[in-house]
Amino acid sequence: MKPDHECSCNRKTEPLNQKKGTCPLCDNEGLSVSGVTVKHLVKDSYHTSVKGSQYKICLDQGCDVVYYDVDNVTILLKDQIKVPIWFKKNAKPKYACYCSKVTEEQVIEAVKQGAKTVKEVNKLTGAMINSNCRENNPLGVCCHNIIQAIIDKTQTWEN
Repeated sequence: MKPDHECSCNRKTEPLNQKKGTCPLCDNEGLSVSGVTVKHLVKDSYHTSVKGSQYKICLDQGCDVVYYDVDNVTILLKDQIKVPIWFKKNAKPKYACYCSKVTEEQVIEAVKQGAKTVKEVNKLTGAMINSNCRENNPLGVCCHNIIQAIIDKTQTWEN
């Protein structure tokens, strides 16, 4: 199925492999994330740690690092972030859409009920309605591609 690239937050839908860097703990490549995103998602007691504007997010599911700055001066771990990071090990709940608090499980259930597109999933789950992706999504981008990936994975299971 060909994904449509309509995003309700009126932002460009970006691929999940943007600019890359290396995590200071696991040495895996990370993605660029806005300092605005990091500041919004870090727990209040760690706000003073967030000084720069250029951060990376570690995509390794087993690594405890979530964000780090490009100079590796600031490292923020899972327990220092307000929300569970869906791709990290033991994330509960696993949000597909952080803005509307829609979980991966809800997206899977919508597909099982017949939803075939992101638009249909959104209608059944309420995903992508309260869009403020830059501040709410740990990647700082629209969740459209995340929801599409869950749809694709679920449809593969059903075939």
